[in-house]
Amino acid sequence: MTGIISEPPRSSMPQQANQPLPAGYVLNGYRIEKPLSSGGFSIVYLARDESGTPFAIKEYLPSSLPLRTEGAEVKLADDANLAVFRHGLKCFFEEGRALAMISHPNVVRVENFFRANETCYMVMQYVRGRTLQFHIQRHRHEFNEGFIRRLFIHLMNGLREVHSSKLLHLDIKPANVFISMEGRPVLLDFGAARITLSDEAMKLKPMYTAGFAAPEHYRFKPGELGPWSDIYSVGATIYTCIAGAPPQAGDQREQEDRMIPLRTLARQPYSDDLYDIVDACLAVDYLKRPQTAYELQRRLMNEPGSEKRGFLETINRPFSKLFSR
Repeated sequence: MTGIISEPPRSSMPQQANQPLPAGYVLNGYRIEKPLSSGGFSIVYLARDESGTPFAIKEYLPSSLPLRTEGAEVKLADDANLAVFRHGLKCFFEEGRALAMISHPNVVRVENFFRANETCYMVMQYVRGRTLQFHIQRHRHEFNEGFIRRLFIHLMNGLREVHSSKLLHLDIKPANVFISMEGRPVLLDFGAARITLSDEAMKLKPMYTAGFAAPEHYRFKPGELGPWSDIYSVGATIYTCIAGAPPQAGDQREQEDRMIPLRTLARQPYSDDLYDIVDACLAVDYLKRPQTAYELQRRLMNEPGSEKRGFLETINRPFSKLFSR
C-alpha cells in the first residue's frame, strides 16, 4: 500500500482563506490532529482512526470561495458561486473514486472517500518521507545520471497506470513527487486534472505551476491536453533536478523561447542522451514530445555506457545516506 505526505515546513504552506477543521474534530471516525498543507482547492490534514493509525485526509475547500469562518460546516452565502462549487465538488468526488481504483506503488493510494460537512474528503494512507523538491534543495549535488534515470523510470510506472485509467495528472513537479523513506517515488496531488479536464465553463480556473505546465495547459482547452502534457511536466522536473530551478514558463516560450539550455546549468557531467531526452520532453510543439509515459520510460532505460540493469532495480540506495543525516 502506498502512502502519502510528510509535514512541510510551516512557512511553505500556501494561504487558505478558509478556516481548517479544528484539532480533535472527529470526521467520519477519523480524529483530526492538524493541517499538513493547504492550496488553491484543498486542505490536507493529519488524522488517526480509532485504532490510532495515521492517515492524510484531503478536504475539498477552494480558497477562492468564502466557505468556512468557524466550526466544521461548509456554507456558501453567494448563490452565484454555488454552481461553481458544486461542479468542483462533483469532480473531486469522481477523482477520488477513480484514484481509489488505482493500486500502484508509485501512485498515491486513496483508501476512502466520502461526503461530509457539505463537502468531500479523500483519505490517503500516511507514510513518512520527503518531497523531491526537498531533496533538490538539500542534495542536488548527489543527483548523478544513474539516480535520475532510475527515479523517473519508476515514476513512469505510476504515470503509465494513471494514463491507462484515462486520467491525467497535469501538475507534476518536484513538490508533487513524494519520496518514501525506503526510496519509492510516488505521484501526489491530482487536483489540477480535476478542474482542467472539465469542458464546463467555470470560475475555478485550472491550477498550474509556472515552469512545469505545458504551453497548451495555459490555453484552458481540454481537447489539446493529453499524456504529452504530463510528459512536458516530467521533462521540466528532470530539468529542475539538474539545474536547481525550472525552465522558462511554457506560455512565455510560445511567445519567445528563451529557455536556458540545460547543458550550461549542470554542475556535473551528464550524457548528451539525457539532455536530448529532456529537450524532447520540453518541446513547445507537443507533437515533437514523447507521446506516452512508456515511450519516455524506454528512452530513460537506455543509459549510454552503463551495464544492463534489471528493469525494477530499486532506487533506495542513492537515498540511504540522505535519510541517515
